[in-house]
Amino acid sequence: MPHDVSLITTIAAALGLGLIFGMLAIRLKLPALVGYLAAGILIGPATPGFVADIELSAQLAEIGVMLLMFGVGLHFSVDDLLQVRRIALPGAILQIVVATAMGVGLAHWWGWSLGAGLVFGLALSVASTVVLLRALEDRGILDSINGQIAVGWLVVEDLVTVLVLVLLPALSGWLGGSGGQEGGTLWKTLALTLGQVIAFIVFMLVVGRKLFPWLLWRVARTGSRELFTLCVIAAAVGIAYGSSRIFGVSFALGAFFAGMVLRESELSHRAAEESLPLRDAFSVLFFVSVGMLFDPLVLVQYPLQVLAVVAVIVIGKSIAAFVLVLMLRYPLNTALTVSASLAQIGEFSFILAGLGMSLGLLPKEAQSFILAGAIISIALNPAVFKLVEPLQNWIRSKSDLARKFERPDDPLAELPMTTDQNKLNGQVVLVGYGRVGRRIADDLAARGIHFVVADQNRERIEELRKQGIPAVAGDAAEPAVLIQAHIARASMLVVATPDTFGVRAMIETARALNPTIQTVVRTHSESEAVLLRREKAGKVFIGEHELATSMTQYILGSLEQQEHGTSHSQ
Repeated sequence: MPHDVSLITTIAAALGLGLIFGMLAIRLKLPALVGYLAAGILIGPATPGFVADIELSAQLAEIGVMLLMFGVGLHFSVDDLLQVRRIALPGAILQIVVATAMGVGLAHWWGWSLGAGLVFGLALSVASTVVLLRALEDRGILDSINGQIAVGWLVVEDLVTVLVLVLLPALSGWLGGSGGQEGGTLWKTLALTLGQVIAFIVFMLVVGRKLFPWLLWRVARTGSRELFTLCVIAAAVGIAYGSSRIFGVSFALGAFFAGMVLRESELSHRAAEESLPLRDAFSVLFFVSVGMLFDPLVLVQYPLQVLAVVAVIVIGKSIAAFVLVLMLRYPLNTALTVSASLAQIGEFSFILAGLGMSLGLLPKEAQSFILAGAIISIALNPAVFKLVEPLQNWIRSKSDLARKFERPDDPLAELPMTTDQNKLNGQVVLVGYGRVGRRIADDLAARGIHFVVADQNRERIEELRKQGIPAVAGDAAEPAVLIQAHIARASMLVVATPDTFGVRAMIETARALNPTIQTVVRTHSESEAVLLRREKAGKVFIGEHELATSMTQYILGSLEQQEHGTSHSQ
């Protein structure tokens, strides 16, 4: 047996302490990611006791980055992004610009170079997808329009960051770092870098898009689960490594495109499921290795600087996002949800900080500031989300503020004057036009039943109006939206959105204006269903129960047919 077992020691210490501190973080109602970072701090060189091998940890972290980026690519949906493109694309880009400018301002105040300020600002501008998805899932709003906007916003941030990761090495010399201009001018280096990236993207879209899904199918047909998992992981790591060696692009970009091309396969969901345990394990190693780089003394030596960084992340970014969402004419609830979603930083910030350090752009303390800002902002994020509802209620209690924020002059918030009044008498008011709402609307239209759609997605409302369907944009929990949908003359209110946050307010408004109205509500939670029934919310459908009922009816019907067939044959 070899005596040098530093790799095993490092992995054992990282995973073991990650488990302990992750569980402790969960018990304290914090994201597990905070616990992983704390485990890294404990086994890092800045704290006494056992110190893990930093060089090995860095390589393990690189694999973690590959698998994280592979997971992002595997879940990246162009269709989902297009659904919210009019708010996510301009909103994310403007918010990155504003947050980066705040970071540059802090860096200039501290006497850093422009290059350091740009990298520092970009690191502060990018929120953690891992933290966001967990927060939205915990609150049951991942599939709501607010959840889709927040996720779409972060997808745009991720794409911008991937572009920065590609271009930064080429620009580093011009920004005052090392490398980037050896053997030629800036423009020649930049052109070469972009040429390599374009060649890689073309190769992946033309060849990889057909080759790798085909390979996945071939392996799946063997029936071996181990080979399928191995194929997925080998594709992620192999493409990342090969793209770096052949095309000179980063591991992160290679892994991202590996996920994107495998998503083209019908087996993409299985690929995501099979690779999840390994991705989770290496993401833990990534966060632990990041924690090892953090020096807790920075909190004592630079308390004001850390406070300023946290203020930019939690307050500055949130206010910028809040204003941008309202300027794009989305409701107050959407603005507050997106603001809370962005009030933290995570994995991409660490990757940017590491690249900035390796290129000689960032001073040593910058990485510690970014890590401190990440740990504190992630720890505060659940509390920030809890402020959304009381802050919304407070703003709405101030009529002047509410009128200013809710944008009553929005043309999409009112039904057109040309709407046929015959369609606004005894109609169904349908709240939510997602996958469920669209099917309900199609069935109603096929039977000649009039309906009005209320949805927060402005793009959907515009499309519906082009089709001649009465539709109003806004949060149906607001009385003004239901009033515009002519709820007082409606026969039924159908809430088809998975976001049950404002259902009780919708029902209360509907019954106040129309005491005889019938209500139909969709929910995913048994506890919410009990609460809604207690408040006499009408008919409540629970997704899992309805699926089980439909499957049972089909099974019983099939068995009866078999019995009849058997009896006839006898």
